[in-house]
Amino acid sequence: MQFPQSLSRNQLPLFDAFLGSTVAVAEPEPVGQQTTFSEVSLRGAASHCLTLLAPMLRELSEKEDERWLTLIAPPASLTQSWLREAGLNRERILLLHPRNSQSALQLAQEALKLGRSHTVVSWLHPLPQYARQQLEAAAQLGQAQSLNISLG
Repeated sequence: MQFPQSLSRNQLPLFDAFLGSTVAVAEPEPVGQQTTFSEVSLRGAASHCLTLLAPMLRELSEKEDERWLTLIAPPASLTQSWLREAGLNRERILLLHPRNSQSALQLAQEALKLGRSHTVVSWLHPLPQYARQQLEAAAQLGQAQSLNISLG
C-alpha cells in the first residue's frame, strides 16, 4: 500500500495553515547539561495560541510536585474561566502580577529564587539574552524551571 505523502515529512506547516500560528521551541541543551530555562514562541490569533498552550499548562498544573505552577503577568485572555475550561488544576496555580515599580522580569526572578514553584511561566517579549541568563540563574537557585512564552 502506498501513502500519498511521506511519513517522515514535518507536519507543522499543516498546523500553520490551519491555525494561522507559528510555534518555535528553544533548542535543547547538550546531553549532560541540565537546563532550567525554556522558551516557546507563538504567533497568531490569541485564541489559537491559548489552544496550543492549554495541554502544556495542564500537564504542568498536574505535575507530581508539591510546589506551585506560577504564572507571571499572563496575557489578559488567560482568565480564571479559561483556566477552568482548559482543565488546569487551579488549586496548584499561582497567578502573580507585578506591583508598583516592579517589572515582570523581577517578579519572575523572585518567584524562581524562592523555590516554592516547580515551574515559573513568564510572558516576556522580547527577552534579551541577559534576561534569559538572569532567569536561568534564579531557577538554579530555587531548583525550579523557568518557561518563557513569547507571544509575537
